[in-house]
Amino acid sequence: MLKWHIEVLHLKLKHTSSFVPGTQATRVNFLVQVSDGEFSGFGEAAPDARYGETPELLLQQYKVLLMGGMPQMQSMEELLQLLEQLAPINALRFAIEGAYLHYFCQHKGVPVHQLLGQPVPQPQITCFTLPALQPGEVAHYLHKYNLGRFRYLKLRVDPEQGPELVQEVLRATEQPLVLDGHESWLDAGELLDFLNALERGRILFMEQPMPASKAAAYAQIKNISPVPLVADESVTDLADLELLRTQFHGISITPMRAGGYLNTVRLLQEAKKYGLMTVLGSGIETTLGAWSSMQLSSAFNFVDLDGFLMLEEEPFGLVHEQEGVLYLK
Repeated sequence: MLKWHIEVLHLKLKHTSSFVPGTQATRVNFLVQVSDGEFSGFGEAAPDARYGETPELLLQQYKVLLMGGMPQMQSMEELLQLLEQLAPINALRFAIEGAYLHYFCQHKGVPVHQLLGQPVPQPQITCFTLPALQPGEVAHYLHKYNLGRFRYLKLRVDPEQGPELVQEVLRATEQPLVLDGHESWLDAGELLDFLNALERGRILFMEQPMPASKAAAYAQIKNISPVPLVADESVTDLADLELLRTQFHGISITPMRAGGYLNTVRLLQEAKKYGLMTVLGSGIETTLGAWSSMQLSSAFNFVDLDGFLMLEEEPFGLVHEQEGVLYLK
């Protein structure tokens, strides 16, 4: 019988961001382990308050899974059936599915990417997300943390500070930018005015400027937006890509939000079928989460796996960054 174990990871952040609701100076993630006494697999869960995921709910659902027979599961098929039946939050599902899949691959001597039918993971260029800054702080921050080593920077913007902040960053660096609207624009016309005022050659794309509920507004402006629009918060485990392709030019898939490797691969395949640009995203995760996502990274158009770089101390060291490139241990 397999033994399952869960433990809390208290992760201290280097910075907080006022653009992210609920962001605090520390994060509470979880490490899930499954073992047969000889081989072990590990997975990470990073609950996301945006989707009603809390540490308390995660622990409650973990206990329900144990009582539901998870230790008796003897195959991925049985485990997936249990997860389908009891439907835990996506962060916990990813940790459990990932832990078991990592255990299985170790036991069988099969690389994770191979089992998932994906290309061999290669070193990946990642963008780096700036914390919430005042325009006057930008140049000092870029210099202090040597952010010129990243090929792309990501900037969280809102209707109030967005235009001024973007211009300040563009003045301080020649790096192209990814903009993250984090659902903060409510008016499509106001969003278009902002986008039309940008120096378009320096903006790669903008993630989720309006709430996910604004489907009609997205569909209205998609074909007239001067900047490609990429779905982020709109992409959950049950995302309807046939609908999203009418609203966005691309999608950002975060395995934690998708609920696991297998659903991430499904969403990736669907996105490619519809000709959507694909971004591999992450939340605030350790290098265990980043390592897991890296197993799929070679199949994506753009990689945004800087979550572990936001941590004051990173406990695992499974991925390291050098000159803006991510390398597996």
